[in-house]
Amino acid sequence: MAQLLHTMLRVGNLERSIEFYTKVLGMKLLRQSENSEYQYTLAFVGFDEESTGRAVIELTYNWGTESYEHGNAFGHIAIGEEDIYARCEAITAAGGKVIRPAGPVAGGNTEIAFVEDPDGYKIEFIQMSSAQKGLG
Repeated sequence: MAQLLHTMLRVGNLERSIEFYTKVLGMKLLRQSENSEYQYTLAFVGFDEESTGRAVIELTYNWGTESYEHGNAFGHIAIGEEDIYARCEAITAAGGKVIRPAGPVAGGNTEIAFVEDPDGYKIEFIQMSSAQKGLG
């Protein structure tokens, strides 16, 4: 059976990104490796170990590249959360940037919030319903 392993994001400052994903979002730094021949460093972050089958984020830093154009194809990463209101407060208190406060989506009942990482990538938090909590 196939499974989603990770999503790769190119970042302009690896330490800043690791700090955001670990200290602001509460993920763990799972592993990090450097390739001096091809001048890049990889860091994998996630809420759980990769061996559990849960998707993680690969942060790729290409040495000497400080920023990227995102284009208009990529939208966001979504994270299920038990309490998006408390999560947004914690993110703000930790110095993170909430760009869409927690609340119902326009025209629906699903509760969402959006956060922006240091490189401008959007992260959606979705309030998990009782039925969703049993999944995953």
